[in-house]
Amino acid sequence: MPATPKKWLSAIALSALLLVPAGAAESPQIAVATEDHAALGNTLNHILNDPRLAGATIGVNVSKAETGETVYAHTDDLLLHPASNMKILTGIAALDSLGPDHRFKTDVSHDGRLNNGGVLHGNVYLQGRGDPTLLKSDFEKFAKDVKAKGVKKVKGDLIADATWYDDIRLSEDLNWSDESNYTGAAVSALTASPNTDYDAGTVIVNVNPGKAAGDPATVTLDPATDAVKIDNRAKTVAKDGRKSISIERAHGTDTIVIEGTIPAGATASRSWTAVWDPSLYALDLFKKALEAEGISISGGLKKGSVPAGAAELASKQSMPLRDLFIPFMKLSNNGHAEVLVKEIGKVSADEGSWDAGLNVMADVLAKYGVDPSAMRLRDGSGMSHKNLVTAGQLSTLLYGIQAEPWFPVFLESLPVAGDPDRMTGGTLRNRMTDGPAKGNVQAKTGSLTGVSTLSGYVTGADGEEYIFSILMNNYLAGSVTPIQDDIAEAIAGQ
Repeated sequence: MPATPKKWLSAIALSALLLVPAGAAESPQIAVATEDHAALGNTLNHILNDPRLAGATIGVNVSKAETGETVYAHTDDLLLHPASNMKILTGIAALDSLGPDHRFKTDVSHDGRLNNGGVLHGNVYLQGRGDPTLLKSDFEKFAKDVKAKGVKKVKGDLIADATWYDDIRLSEDLNWSDESNYTGAAVSALTASPNTDYDAGTVIVNVNPGKAAGDPATVTLDPATDAVKIDNRAKTVAKDGRKSISIERAHGTDTIVIEGTIPAGATASRSWTAVWDPSLYALDLFKKALEAEGISISGGLKKGSVPAGAAELASKQSMPLRDLFIPFMKLSNNGHAEVLVKEIGKVSADEGSWDAGLNVMADVLAKYGVDPSAMRLRDGSGMSHKNLVTAGQLSTLLYGIQAEPWFPVFLESLPVAGDPDRMTGGTLRNRMTDGPAKGNVQAKTGSLTGVSTLSGYVTGADGEEYIFSILMNNYLAGSVTPIQDDIAEAIAGQ
């Protein structure tokens, strides 16, 4: 087991130099640094003395990547909300327990008899095992495969099987206000994504103006689906009118309500909106694909499970986890994180639930020098305001995993500061766009109301590689990311 980075450092030589940061008044611990990092410590304390952090709670840890030795610490033992830095823990657990080559599987099967005329007497099943990357084109490929087996008509139902995971689709701490947002999309073993960002369980709602003022707005969906209903209350107004469109799915329903005004000739308003039942969404896309291939369905769309002895019609394996980690971590995809928690539970404990997955996650994290009983794990994405970790624990984990054979996969998945490519720079593509941090800092961002975090790796000007974790909670300022960027740039210039 790797050594735990030291938390308590001698500050005697620095006591006359270091400022007490704005957030330190709430804690008896004063920020400290090793003697050979006195200048860095003084710089970081000066940065943290920003008035935007008045009253905030802050945890910062900077450690040497080679040894795990802490060189700067400011209340890094405070339990704080990590926001999407929680994905660091989820990602580590997934790579450790599933492996970078893990794939999700989707099957199409039937329980009937296919006669010489192409009539299938029985039900057709679409069985998901967690793949969050299924696109409209995948369902079209399934339909072509079914047609190639000689099926022309199904005298039975289309049945969605999502029983690989439990039937709890929303994590227990998800806010009511997030239910219809893509960031809070329901989790299911059978789901679909609208594009290659792979925001599973969402549909893109496009609102365009009508032909003239007074006309209803024009609404389209990508992909087109009957799994949701549209309640269009939006109106077209004159060209100089106000554009104000609201797109929200009514709680606990499959109805998307569109309200507001859009000027004639205006560009579209778009929203990635979470569907109510991802498995029926996927099944509807499959049905449309079958019909496009000329295959008719006499029955309805239902939910169930594949019976023993069902015959396979089509199958697909997803991209390996190493590839999924790019959109997952670069774009901070909440749905991927929650799917991974359930997949960890299913593969390791034969239970596809949050409880099982988080228990396995705790066991994995203990391997890397942290005590899981000294943190709180509530979900995989960081959406919960009940998750609690410390900056010191995050640095310890980032240190401990460096010897793992899958570490290059994890490192590559982290956003790169200032790189404009979405699948490289990710959520850091518009931050630290010049100076020593650009192209150097590789770190995971995190953001919730009153929470902003950044943890990862950076190489100093002296060639020393550092690990850092910055957790900021309970601030009232509009944004504190520039303060985090200043810290990362200071370490890069060390």
